[in-house]
Amino acid sequence: MMIKAVIVDDEQLAIESLRWEIENFSQDVKVIETFTNPKEAVSGINYLKPDLVFLDIEMPELDGFQLLKLLDYKNFDLIITTAYNQYAIQAFKANAIDYLLKPVDPDDLIQAVEKVKRRYGSNFVTKNLEMVLDKFVNNNIKQSKKVPLPLNQKIIFVEPGEILYCKSDGSYTVVHMVNNKEYVVSKSIGYIESFLPKNFFVRIHKSYIVNIYEIKELKRQNQGEIMLSNGKIIPISRKYRKQVLEILNIS
Repeated sequence: MMIKAVIVDDEQLAIESLRWEIENFSQDVKVIETFTNPKEAVSGINYLKPDLVFLDIEMPELDGFQLLKLLDYKNFDLIITTAYNQYAIQAFKANAIDYLLKPVDPDDLIQAVEKVKRRYGSNFVTKNLEMVLDKFVNNNIKQSKKVPLPLNQKIIFVEPGEILYCKSDGSYTVVHMVNNKEYVVSKSIGYIESFLPKNFFVRIHKSYIVNIYEIKELKRQNQGEIMLSNGKIIPISRKYRKQVLEILNIS
């Protein structure tokens, strides 16, 4: 049984090091392609349909969480490679998806591959990947600092992941939450934007900032519109259209 693998890491040296370890310590794994550009990796994984992906989380332009969200093909096992150990380690283990801390230890690599071999051919790979991806996103966004929302007589602090979108209303901002609550904040939308993690929010219009992970549909007519998880449709302005398409990896 030969497992076809892809490596995604923005550092070429890290790719070469991991490839060398795989070739020398994991004879059942064949690296069929590597990518330093995460956007190219999305297209490559969709086309190559590997059995296993070694994925770095910390990358410019698109991080590993965003890359996974953009994939159409998800029927593969996932091993995270990272220099940091704060990325939902327990979520990986609970769902039989492993991680490797850099520099990669050969024994850890062998154990991770053995776990993949035991799962190989399982009908639950895609389902488990979706479950773990949700945990990645939820865990990572919750680790971001809370967002202060100045109201009339108080300031409340909310988790970034609780925010669906923000709409400018002159010198005020209406913050719409995923639980359908809304807060009228006595600050500009630029002030709110400064507290939002850039990996999870995008400005699509001078009056709108949206949670990337709540985008459910992109409509291409005119400059384009996005539909959020609650059915809300928001226009994309000409100024921000290119930025939005790049983040969503759409040409």
